[in-house]
Amino acid sequence: MSKGNIGVTSDNIFPVIKKFLYSDHEIFLRELISNAVDATQKLKTLASVGDAKGELGDLRVRVLIDKKKKTLTVSDHGIGMTAEEVDRYINQIAFSGAEEFVQKYKDNAAAIIGHFGLGFYSAFMVSKRVEIFSLSYKDEAEAVHWTCDGSPVYEMEPTIKAERGTDIVLHIDDEHEEYLEDSKVQELLTKYCKFLPVEIVFGMKKEWKDGREQETGEENVINNTQPAWTRKPSELTEEDYTKFYHELYPMQFDEPLFHIHLNVDYPFHLTGILYFPKIKNNLDVRRNKIQLYCNQVFVTDEVDNIVPEYLTLLHGVIDSPDIPLNVSRSYLQSDAAVKKISGHITKKVADKLQELFKNERADYEKKWDDIKLFIQFGMLSDEKFYDRATAFALFRNLDGKYYTLDEYKDLVKDAQTDKDGNLVVLYTQDPDSHYAYIRRAREKGYDVLLMDGELDVHVLSQAEQKNEKLRFSRVDADVVENLIRKADDKPAAEPLSPEAEEALRYSFEALLPEPDADAKTSYTVSLGQAGADSLPVFLTQNEWMRRMKEMSQHQQGMAFYGSMPDQLTLVVNTAHPLVRTLSDELSESLAAEAAPLREQISAKQAEEQQLRDAQKDKKADELTEAEKQAVTDVTKQAADLRKQLKDLYAAAAKGNRRISQLIDIALLASGRLKGEALDRFVSRSVELLN
Repeated sequence: MSKGNIGVTSDNIFPVIKKFLYSDHEIFLRELISNAVDATQKLKTLASVGDAKGELGDLRVRVLIDKKKKTLTVSDHGIGMTAEEVDRYINQIAFSGAEEFVQKYKDNAAAIIGHFGLGFYSAFMVSKRVEIFSLSYKDEAEAVHWTCDGSPVYEMEPTIKAERGTDIVLHIDDEHEEYLEDSKVQELLTKYCKFLPVEIVFGMKKEWKDGREQETGEENVINNTQPAWTRKPSELTEEDYTKFYHELYPMQFDEPLFHIHLNVDYPFHLTGILYFPKIKNNLDVRRNKIQLYCNQVFVTDEVDNIVPEYLTLLHGVIDSPDIPLNVSRSYLQSDAAVKKISGHITKKVADKLQELFKNERADYEKKWDDIKLFIQFGMLSDEKFYDRATAFALFRNLDGKYYTLDEYKDLVKDAQTDKDGNLVVLYTQDPDSHYAYIRRAREKGYDVLLMDGELDVHVLSQAEQKNEKLRFSRVDADVVENLIRKADDKPAAEPLSPEAEEALRYSFEALLPEPDADAKTSYTVSLGQAGADSLPVFLTQNEWMRRMKEMSQHQQGMAFYGSMPDQLTLVVNTAHPLVRTLSDELSESLAAEAAPLREQISAKQAEEQQLRDAQKDKKADELTEAEKQAVTDVTKQAADLRKQLKDLYAAAAKGNRRISQLIDIALLASGRLKGEALDRFVSRSVELLN
């Protein structure tokens, strides 16, 4: 028997290993099995070139639990180790400057493990003692037994072992007895070793029989040694790809839309299969479904450092030995290789989408609503992807037809270019709520897009930035005549007099809805001509302000806009006969009372102007208090008179059921008449019919 110290020159190494990535200590099993698989693969290689003689025999890796002895054993029939090799690969952890390195990184266990290459030593995170029993494949080799209790002191002696290979025996400590439970070990094996290239056996298969679970006598092989991504695309059918998708995601019941098979040998090694799942909303629901493997060993499903963020919405597998990982295989290091791989994946995704659009457009259009969120996310977050995606990103109009942006611009440019040369694209997010606005637009010969997706408002803003003289406007942002102004536009009716417009404005302002409890909506009144056949009164919402509020839902830096109320404009259509009749009635009924007030207002305004003209050549500090007060007084007097005029029309409006009815019709047409207000509208409608 020989005894010695682990060659690390520092007693600090084992305490660091014991706490290494405490929350991730389960990776010990992955590391040990990966080593066993490596040993088995090396034996196959040696045998293939004639350096290993004799029958290879059973090459399965086995995982065994002995609950009485509290041991977990990983056993392989690979190349094994001689005593000299154990000393070299297990005992000699040291390198130049080891003590300094350990001291420097004592609080960063991941860095130490990664630098030393200590996959085997992760066993000490869950064990109070670890044993190795190994017999080399070499002729006349002598088996060796190595043991260590987690201190730098080890013991090594010759032993007897019947079969070639290595057994790693972990004596599980009291804190980690969960790793003596079959269910826990099965869970870890399924997670990390599901696709290793050597069969991994854990116990016997079980089935329900006679009301209880019983062993079948057949070994339980937990992995698929030839997963689809390791095979050539020519060997696989669509059924194979779909079957593998459900092998990756047993609880995913939707079928993938299509897939991309990655297979690159130069300038880096990369294999994998990426699937396009159905994505309709909520960007975070199915993120982090791409699984990263290194030579078929599961590493992580958080691949943000390898693929652009929008590609994390895809599902599937990426396998590359060229992605730099530390020994934990859980922490990606960003470098040139990763960037090249990321760029290649992005290109392959764009190529696949372009190919589908070009060669199978009808099928692509059927799938568009399921993949558009992914494509839009990519366009918004990656300039290079945007440049390529414009060729296959689609817009759908209300007739259900799909167009690229260039195709759509060609479709509507003749009808929807305004007098200033701007191409105005009209859209709706809710065809039912915007029905009246859509009808008016179509009567004008205009087309309307359906833009009801989660990222549509961001996409149209991006399109405006990228395309000069292109503007998107929701159909309810204004009267359609104002949305697309034409050089030959003429008023639908003779303008009202200033007095008549004033009477309408004050009357409607008096009956606007009261602010709600949360002050989420504010209303103003505007007069305009929308044609005699349009609604007499309707609501519009400023395009820019509404768009900022919608975009703030996904951009934290825009939270200010999200807190602002909806700003709605009640447009009184002065070209409508009903409004003109109402205007005449208001003007005539209040003419005697309103005229004197208007004369006094005019007089006060003239007096104010005279005072300001007299003071215009003086600086502010040259004006006397009396001069300043004179302007203040006359301004206040004019404001008081204006308020009296407003109150006059407000009092009359409150007794005019038609004004309330017209306002409620506008609210109802926009889906904003609810609760008590809706009940009052129904009752008033019945009364007006009597």
